Amino acid sequence: MSAQRDRWVSSLSFLLFCASSIPTQGSARLLQELSPQQYFSSLQAGRASLAYFSHNVSPGAQPFLEQIENSAEALQDYGISVVKVNCPKEDVSRYCGKENALRKAYLFRGNVLIREFPTDALFDVNSIVANVLFALLFNEVKYVETLADLQNVENALKGRSNMVFAYVPATGTAEHRAVMEAAFVYGTVHQFVLTTEATLLKDTGNDEPDVSSAWLLFCHCQQATDLEQPCRRTAMGQALTMLNIHRHLKLMGAPLVTEVAEDPEKVSTIHLQLGLPLVFILSQKETYEADRRTAEFVAWQLLGKAGVALLSRDLVDLNILLRANVALKTPDEGVPIKYLVLEDTDEVITLVEDKNKVEQIQEDEEEEEEEDDDEKENNNQDIQDDQVVEAVSRDKKRELPLEQILVLTEENFYSALSENAQTVVLFYASWEAVSLAVLRSYTEVADDLKGTRGVVLSRVNCWDWPDICTKENVTQFPTIKIYEKGERSVMYNGMWGTEELTSFIMMSRVPCPLKLTTIDEAEGYLRGEFPSELSSYHHASLLGVFSTATSEAREAFEEAGSILSGHVTMGMYFEDDALALSCKYAVSPPALLLARSGGRSVEGIALSKQSVQDMVQMIRYELLDIFPEITVQNLPRYLELRKPFLILFSDGDIGQRESKEMLKLAKGRPQQAFVACWLNLKKTPVGRGVLKAYFATVPSLPVLIWVNLHAEGQVFKFPSEESITETNILSWLEKLKAGLEIPSSTLSEDDWKPPLPAYDFLQMMETAVPELPLHTAHRHRDTPARHPPESPGGDVAVQEEPSQESKAEKIGSPGRDLRGTAPRLAAREKQGKRHSEL
Repeated sequence: MSAQRDRWVSSLSFLLFCASSIPTQGSARLLQELSPQQYFSSLQAGRASLAYFSHNVSPGAQPFLEQIENSAEALQDYGISVVKVNCPKEDVSRYCGKENALRKAYLFRGNVLIREFPTDALFDVNSIVANVLFALLFNEVKYVETLADLQNVENALKGRSNMVFAYVPATGTAEHRAVMEAAFVYGTVHQFVLTTEATLLKDTGNDEPDVSSAWLLFCHCQQATDLEQPCRRTAMGQALTMLNIHRHLKLMGAPLVTEVAEDPEKVSTIHLQLGLPLVFILSQKETYEADRRTAEFVAWQLLGKAGVALLSRDLVDLNILLRANVALKTPDEGVPIKYLVLEDTDEVITLVEDKNKVEQIQEDEEEEEEEDDDEKENNNQDIQDDQVVEAVSRDKKRELPLEQILVLTEENFYSALSENAQTVVLFYASWEAVSLAVLRSYTEVADDLKGTRGVVLSRVNCWDWPDICTKENVTQFPTIKIYEKGERSVMYNGMWGTEELTSFIMMSRVPCPLKLTTIDEAEGYLRGEFPSELSSYHHASLLGVFSTATSEAREAFEEAGSILSGHVTMGMYFEDDALALSCKYAVSPPALLLARSGGRSVEGIALSKQSVQDMVQMIRYELLDIFPEITVQNLPRYLELRKPFLILFSDGDIGQRESKEMLKLAKGRPQQAFVACWLNLKKTPVGRGVLKAYFATVPSLPVLIWVNLHAEGQVFKFPSEESITETNILSWLEKLKAGLEIPSSTLSEDDWKPPLPAYDFLQMMETAVPELPLHTAHRHRDTPARHPPESPGGDVAVQEEPSQESKAEKIGSPGRDLRGTAPRLAAREKQGKRHSEL
């Protein structure tokens, strides 16, 4: 109701203000008829009057007198009286005596003559009002004939006041009157400048001006300081009438960008009250500065056509799609606000200038949804060239809860790193499928670690902020780094699952290696009780024990710890009683103590290799499980060993007897030439596909398989009639070694290549104009404050400095992309499509 009331009051005031410029019937009674003596005695200091002296009204003067009478009411609104002075026949004074004097009208201010007007110059109401006001406002409205004159006026106004520059083809026209009436009202606020020189239109930026039509430019000089650069100019797009000029000046006086902290349905601005749309740029606190510059850039482009508001998601609870970054509110009653996903500022501008654009965007989104449905129905995963792309495309409608992840930009990147004890940064590209898939896992990690003190999860879109990623040596997407107080960083190179990422982040919080000072601390560390923050995470504990004589090995161990930080829990003990601790586990310093299963078993390992790389490789090997369960996550670690696999496939947990026999087999042959492991088909269903590749059909379970992926690719199946015991397995392996067993199948030697060629992005960019944002980040110093932002076609945007609070020109153009406004989780192109459809 308040918005409607504001609009009604504003409209009523507006109509009352402008009604005075419309002539009405019955104005003749306002024309006074006085004698010369009466007229001159009635003149008051400071009050203007227009007088016509006449003996008799000749037929030729009758039309002029009618126009004088019609203009009386209009001039009265400006405090100007109109008088017909009836001269006696015998009067031969200056104004009544000469014949040519009787062909003129005289404008007085008090008893001072201001201007004489030939009656043929006052041919209608418009010419009378225009010329009279022009004469009275001679010192307030400057008339210019050359570009130099105009520049002198501009330079004098810079830093002080704004200017209204008007071109009219001729004086005395309706347009001239409208300008003068506006100058009478707003002359104390803005400097008005008038010209009838058509050449000045070209000099002010109009390449092909229509010299037969009047023009009005609002020149924003108040905050301009550079004498070498012209003031920004905003042209009035409507006809030059008093109503339109008043409307235009109201819009120029409104704030460039309005900041909104309430429901946009309740927002009412001068733009909506004057029948213009309002564009909302959706923002969030992490990207406020970039969003503010984007909003100001858009506002300059739409000045006089639409209002622009910055709507903070953090302050308003909006039930809208997270990926929406622009909203449009029209002045039409009952029309809901439309929330849209736009790629750059060009689309925002087109949205306002082309009224059919909103419907077109909505139709495109509906068509896209229909295409997605068709793709789901017709999707053939056998010919899908990238399953990650396919998965992202399939789920791209699902919104991600990104509120707990800090958005980093050029403005806050390094300050955020220095403010937090530990900052986790995901470097990604918003168009790249793997990045988007990892972003899903990353949101789950953020939810798991919510409330963890000292840990901040953040993200940098390298597509929007390439300079940051270049400086941080990010050469692939996605990349995760952990920064400690903005200094040392550790890069993650493990699996992208939620559990793995969470474990890496938590383990990175603990120094690696952790220095222990007492035997009690060392024993507690081996039992998994210390450090306490890792007690809930399943991990093996590795303790290095060193004496004072083994400093070289200790330094290599410390260096290895910095390399393995986040992946391994490592402790170090080098006190005087280190020998007593190591002897307890039958080793002597330097040595490693490896505790599995919460310290129930501790294995002592002599540390013979002392180079950093050898120690890293040794630690990684020793941390591998003796009889591991193979999963998608840990398979790469065991494949790196390049050894044959002895795999027990089971439909669920393996039996206690089989587990005992397999563990005995694995422990009984240290440094053996194969990996003994098992795979649970219920937990890792992809194992069924592996068995089908080996045997065409899934055999009865459990089944023991020998396969060498790195040589020959032969697959052998343990005889199902024999029980799985250590003795039977060793006997069967001897037969394999002797070549007495026939392989069940042999894997193909063909390389595992993608079924289709990779995308050639460079070629795609050369053959088609990409609808992508600018690649380079924008720095404040790149664009001087005085330069206006440029439109996509290179034209200088219509210029205006912001109202009192705004300082857009001091920061420069933000570019054309809407990078800060919202997370865009879909690629520019439809990534789920096959190559033939691109």
